[in-house]
Amino acid sequence: MKHSVKHDLGRDKAKEVAIAAYDSYRQRFEKYNPQATWKSDYSAEISFTAKGINLTGSMDVNENEIAMDLDVPFLLRPFKSTALGVIEEEIKRWIEKAKAGEI
Repeated sequence: MKHSVKHDLGRDKAKEVAIAAYDSYRQRFEKYNPQATWKSDYSAEISFTAKGINLTGSMDVNENEIAMDLDVPFLLRPFKSTALGVIEEEIKRWIEKAKAGEI
């Protein structure tokens, strides 16, 4: 399941946003055990657990978007829009903070 959040921050600032959003998400949703492992400067493997099922995927920080691709098992597909909504809102919140000079 692919999803992206557009930005106009440039790649390096967008990576700062992605890291800040992940750190905030990790603290707020600790019970889901979110994990992010950066495999290159702009690409990370991500995972979390929901309903006892481990979800994995990737996040790529591009010049104009933060792109995510999550592998969602069939049983959890009804919840995918909720999960993506939470992630997208977290990223958008941090994009606004970056534009305001807060990060």
